[in-house]
Amino acid sequence: MASHHKIEHYVHSQKNQQELYKRTLIIVSLSQVFGGAGLAAGITVGALLAQEMLGSNAYAGLPAALFTLGSAASAFLVGRLSQRYGRRIGLFSGFFTGGIGAFGVVFAAVFDNLFLLFAALFVYGAGTATNLQARYAGTDLASDKQRATAVSLAMVSTTFGAVAGPNLVDVMGQFALSIGVPALAGPFLLAGTAFLSAGLVLFLALRPDPFLVAKAIAHHQQQTRQTPPNSNATTGLPKGVLVGALIMVLTQLVMVAVMTMTPIHMAHHGHSLQAIGLVIGVHVGAMYLPSLFTGMLVDRYGRVPMAVGAGITLLLAGLIGAIGSGESMPLLLIALALLGLGWNLGLISGTTLLVDHTDASNRAKMQGAVDVYIALAGASGGAMSGMIVAGTSYTALSLLGGFVSLLVLPLLYWYRKPSARSS
Repeated sequence: MASHHKIEHYVHSQKNQQELYKRTLIIVSLSQVFGGAGLAAGITVGALLAQEMLGSNAYAGLPAALFTLGSAASAFLVGRLSQRYGRRIGLFSGFFTGGIGAFGVVFAAVFDNLFLLFAALFVYGAGTATNLQARYAGTDLASDKQRATAVSLAMVSTTFGAVAGPNLVDVMGQFALSIGVPALAGPFLLAGTAFLSAGLVLFLALRPDPFLVAKAIAHHQQQTRQTPPNSNATTGLPKGVLVGALIMVLTQLVMVAVMTMTPIHMAHHGHSLQAIGLVIGVHVGAMYLPSLFTGMLVDRYGRVPMAVGAGITLLLAGLIGAIGSGESMPLLLIALALLGLGWNLGLISGTTLLVDHTDASNRAKMQGAVDVYIALAGASGGAMSGMIVAGTSYTALSLLGGFVSLLVLPLLYWYRKPSARSS
């Protein structure tokens, strides 16, 4: 009952709502620093660990497929839990599950158990999904002009963890060996601790729950007839939700497909591991670091112009990647930086469109469902890219990625056509 009174305290005061909005951003940002560190282990050493345990290269792509499938399943469940019980419970459950999965990977390595490894990697995917879904928590109490900035702050915070994670691989490997655990399982010790810490920060500090407050505000406004019931809550899927989702799915598909094959393309051209690491590092930096500016630009100039920017940036990335023979390090750096930036523009403008066209009665559930498709787009992009390069070349993959990203343009034209929308 006390928590109900607490929520009422925010329903009638815009000043209190803004204070809670700002506090929510700080808490979400802090949890994202931990979440980002947990994210990096799977990307950095998941494939190497499977390769070591299987003694073969053939299934090196399996870990990524497993935690992507795990993340798709959890995106759906975290969205449902958040809709019903609020962000605090939804995000805590996801991070806690991801942490259990990471420790499961460590046990699998210690006992050399492949079945446990694959099951644990699937469960570890919950952390990846939750990390992405946490970007929505800051938007629950944001005004129209704050939404993209709220999304971007969560993403900038992820950067700190995502950059620190891969750099701690050696340190965690040494630590793992010192306690009798295989070196490659070390980063998963970090990931487990990081995901559990992210979940605990949210569980302890995210009170009152911003989503439950937003639901109470919507209920109060409906009762006092301040706003008519939102037409977005009807059975039809709002056009803005569909377009926002498709922008995110397309940019994810293109980004993952090209990113996945870049290290292999570079290795074929004799680049060192250090050079490959640098290019991927610049790419990951470009995915997250520009968020601060992207969010402000999306809020100031609108969702559509920035989504157009995403399509054009990804086209440029494809063209520059295709022009470079693979020998040219500067061209690869520019192409992969643009690939990251295009993804960033697409994710933030698409996320904001999705928030604009949902309300408290369906928002978290819809966000979870959309994130399932984003995860599956990433998995398909990764799986298809290898076949495309094997059948043609990296140049063809780059060009194809660039032209596929232009599909954003007719989508946006269709979205704007019936009535001139401000965003």
